[in-house]
Amino acid sequence: MKRITVVFSLLMVLVLCIGCGTQGDTEKNELEKVTVILDWTPNTNHTGVYVADKLGYYEEEGLKVEIVQPSAGGALQLVAAGQGDFGFSTQEEMTIARTQGLPVKALAAVIQHNTSGFAAPAERGIKTPRDFEGKKYGGWGSPAEEAMLKALMNQAGADFSKVEMVNIGSADFFSSVERDVDFAWVFWGWTGIESELKKMPLDFIRLRDYSPALDFYSPVLAASERMITEEPDKVSRFMRATARGYEYCIAHPQEAGEILVSAVPELNRDLVTASQEYLVAEYRGDAPRWGLMAESRWRNYADWMYSQGLIEKPLESDKAYTNEFLPENR
Repeated sequence: MKRITVVFSLLMVLVLCIGCGTQGDTEKNELEKVTVILDWTPNTNHTGVYVADKLGYYEEEGLKVEIVQPSAGGALQLVAAGQGDFGFSTQEEMTIARTQGLPVKALAAVIQHNTSGFAAPAERGIKTPRDFEGKKYGGWGSPAEEAMLKALMNQAGADFSKVEMVNIGSADFFSSVERDVDFAWVFWGWTGIESELKKMPLDFIRLRDYSPALDFYSPVLAASERMITEEPDKVSRFMRATARGYEYCIAHPQEAGEILVSAVPELNRDLVTASQEYLVAEYRGDAPRWGLMAESRWRNYADWMYSQGLIEKPLESDKAYTNEFLPENR
């Protein structure tokens, strides 16, 4: 009888162990796959997503995230077509897309204030938009950049037709201005910081200094209206984890930078470290919490674009974004 009892007990332990293993495997297999499409090659604008993935924040929300770079179609188009769940974009691209009927909506401002502008090596003499005349511009083929160039040059009384547009794609800024073009649209938090490390002086026309309306959100995280309407729980879980990732970047910039470099080892560690330190004050800025967007900023920029003839109709700004999936302060 004792032998039978011992054997029975061992069998029960074995069954329980198998059951526990099966349950763990099932839970792991039940993680929902989510695709995040970047707007560019990986850089510190994206660090919060890499952090949330590495530190298990997405997994805690039942998500398995795949981070991919955009194809020629661009992140917004892929997200709208259901070929990606979330994507990085910019308010200027979102404004054009929305007024053209693309069903996408911004979920968070990755950086609170616009740090982008047009940069050129100091020896090119590009101090104002008027100086764009007779120069070669290196872009990535977005209608938003041509629209911005036209608007700034029109206000300065300059002739946009005298700018030579060169599509350099995702080519390195410094290599491009050395060989192929004179100036490009860059984020100071990445290319500007790199120029400082290289000790290469740049003339920089920061957009938000040129006009208050140009202090738009750049970049933003976006999703399709279908995703927001049909899968709001998934959106909420993704945004909770992502917000934690960016808050970690703010609190631990050096560690966050190491996570990005470990995920993308081809990046320059010194550049990532310096950029993360710069962005500590920029991610949340003067907003109460990371990601928060104001309707006035969407409206003012869209009104400016419409006044310049850069969009064919006014933007319904309150429908272009939502704050509802941003978690409250922890």
